[in-house]
Amino acid sequence: MPMARKSTFAWAIAAALLSGSAAVCVAQQQSQNSSQPGNTGAMPPAMVRNPQVTAAGNVRNSSLAAIPDDFEFLKLAPGFLVSLDVLDDSDFQGSYRVDQDGDLSLPVIGNVHVAGETVSDARTQIRKKLQSEQILNNPEVNLTVQEYAAPEVTISGEVSAPGKYTLIVPHRLTSVLALAGGLTMIAGNDIQITHTGAEETPTSIHYSKATHPGAADDVMVQPGDTIYVKRAGIVYVLGAVTRPGGYVMQEDGKVTVLEALSMANGTTMPASIGKIFLLRRNADGTGVTIALPLGKMQRGNDADVAMQPTDVLYVPMSKVKATLLNAQAIIASTASASIFATAVY
Repeated sequence: MPMARKSTFAWAIAAALLSGSAAVCVAQQQSQNSSQPGNTGAMPPAMVRNPQVTAAGNVRNSSLAAIPDDFEFLKLAPGFLVSLDVLDDSDFQGSYRVDQDGDLSLPVIGNVHVAGETVSDARTQIRKKLQSEQILNNPEVNLTVQEYAAPEVTISGEVSAPGKYTLIVPHRLTSVLALAGGLTMIAGNDIQITHTGAEETPTSIHYSKATHPGAADDVMVQPGDTIYVKRAGIVYVLGAVTRPGGYVMQEDGKVTVLEALSMANGTTMPASIGKIFLLRRNADGTGVTIALPLGKMQRGNDADVAMQPTDVLYVPMSKVKATLLNAQAIIASTASASIFATAVY
């Protein structure tokens, strides 16, 4: 056979309580660094070593790294280290680093551009070049990834295990959230997605299991995206109620006074239901106390009132205590209130 050539005010008290009491497991993925013989410099620190998947789909055993899902779709990029083996021609056998231009510099055939290609596609390119250069008529090429930097997605906010997760190809939002253990009980309905390199405002997804169950299935997350799950609003029901505490504004994020009392299992026997109080903090930092005629509201003679995040609903235990209302003391007591996630039906 002829041979050619070779070569990433007190209303804040409740939030502080939540963040202090919620156990958060942060999933951290660590990379293993090791030097390998090759044609370029040291391995970049973010490289993961030895999944050992060949272009033919074969997997070489390794205890250093688990093979991520969709690995066969991984696109080669600068810094990747690959192992090349051409049957019956030992001149090509060795490890080669993809350079900053996205090329593999190989003996005899020179540079082969592989950035953006899968291992299978790169193998085909090398095979065709060996044929076009009249080096081998029917070469059997084996290409294996030894070190790689898999694209990741960053998930933060109200998920069970925030952190960075490998995402080689686009996936539905529901699947990506599952990587982080799903949403916490105080997750809100607003999920923000920021795309890599995007300068515009993050995309906001309204997700509610009750009113928009399929919204997350309609959204595709791209490798490199950042996902942030906002915390739901919390309202507090205190005083003469059966289960005083903070209640998550779930599903559509709306809760009325009567619904909040229902979530707290109603008032107790000593409660003064003639007048209850809604304590609210305005946007400018000032506070307001709103007296509400609970009895009339329950009979339908007065309209129900929508609550806002961080509102405090206080039910006095007697008419005497109602006249001695201390709003600041009630607000401060939210710091020790239990938080409940109770759906309203």
